[in-house]
Amino acid sequence: MYENFVRDRITQLRLKKGVSEYQMSYDLGYSRGYVYNISSGKALPPMKGFFAICDYFGITPAEFFDDRREHPELVAKALKSLETLDDSDLILILGHINRLQKDTSN
Repeated sequence: MYENFVRDRITQLRLKKGVSEYQMSYDLGYSRGYVYNISSGKALPPMKGFFAICDYFGITPAEFFDDRREHPELVAKALKSLETLDDSDLILILGHINRLQKDTSN
């Protein structure tokens, strides 16, 4: 069960990023068939490889396993940016978020 989730999630994130299995393998520093072997069910990444895959997508391992978010890498980037803001800026951003949510609920 978890094996299929890992394979499917890597494929989902890879397609959203718009890279081929070959390109992702190359970017990670592995042989050209590395990601193909994972996607096809021939292998699972070792722990070190799994962490490298998470880094490649710009997400944490927890975000990797949270498939409820459509774009976890964007949420992670937004949260990282929010952590640098002071209270008044955070309140301003929250006001914008609330306005956007109201606009989409109509």
